[in-house]
Amino acid sequence: MPILPSFKPCLVLKILRFLFSIYGFAIFLALMFLLLPLFIISFCLPAIRGGNLIFSLSRFWADAFFILTGIRYRAFYQAPVMPNEQYIFISNHISYLDIPMMMKVVRGRHLRILGKAEMNRVPIFGSIYKRGTVSVDRADPKARYESVERLKRFLNKRISIFICPEGTFNMTNEPLKSFYDGAFKIAIETQKPIQPILFLDTYDRLNYKSIFSLNPGQCRAIFLPSTPTVGMKEEDMTALKSAIFIQMKKSLEEHHATWIKN
Repeated sequence: MPILPSFKPCLVLKILRFLFSIYGFAIFLALMFLLLPLFIISFCLPAIRGGNLIFSLSRFWADAFFILTGIRYRAFYQAPVMPNEQYIFISNHISYLDIPMMMKVVRGRHLRILGKAEMNRVPIFGSIYKRGTVSVDRADPKARYESVERLKRFLNKRISIFICPEGTFNMTNEPLKSFYDGAFKIAIETQKPIQPILFLDTYDRLNYKSIFSLNPGQCRAIFLPSTPTVGMKEEDMTALKSAIFIQMKKSLEEHHATWIKN
């Protein structure tokens, strides 16, 4: 009898993930175009109301995307998160799925995200992204300053903010990249607490190395104890940043984050 060619398991897995990724992108685009009329309405509203509507729609978008792609969101709280408090939410940044995870973890409150300016150039999606985030070009000191001032104004209007202090994907084998100062500077200047969140599985669900690596499974978010900043001054910023970096790094190691290589 003729011997049939055999496929290596890793090759089969890559093919399946490629096909599933195509399906996932189709779902992502279909949801975007389905919600587009409502996003257009948000563009016609005043800036605050329009931004709030965009985040409500984006949360629905994230919920539907996770359900239709078989991604199971799970949240674990090491300490309670106060419903009426304005927080500076921060997280590690390791995957394109971190953005929908931000929508999943922050519920029942208004939110603005500090985002990358280059995302504004993506057709259609970029217009939505620009309206719903505070974009920053990190290479431009003036742009960084202006984004910080905008985020502070949102906090003063009882709108929480979300910042990835690593600034971009952590492409190292370490738990975290070094942190920028922005989140901690804002926290001290507004006297708002910092709420760290760990995204443990987005790296495994959609690896930054390939946009064709999407696969179903769980996505866990770990809410670490928040850090109050009342009474802190500018000279405390370095110590605050270091303490939260250590807190997040230690917890990622304890949870055996899969990108950590010793």
